[in-house]
Amino acid sequence: MKKMFNYISAFILIALLSGCADYVTFQQAILMENVGFWYGLWHGMIAPFAWFCSLFSDSVSIYAIYNNGGWYDFGYILGICSFSSSLSYL
Repeated sequence: MKKMFNYISAFILIALLSGCADYVTFQQAILMENVGFWYGLWHGMIAPFAWFCSLFSDSVSIYAIYNNGGWYDFGYILGICSFSSSLSYL
């Protein structure tokens, strides 16, 4: 029973977080302010959900093209690691 509750909770969490994906064209990205560490962390946390959505839609990407470089990448990797380590508790 507890395992089923964990699966249902994970599904609900996935459904809620998938609504956080952002869509930006290259023309819009040129005009946008660069994002840094905190956005990279968040994008890393939702990357698995964005990847799943990108399988079905060409308008979804898993990486922000308007980032500021190294700090965004560092946050992105930390976000992916924190998401994957949280799955080990299920």
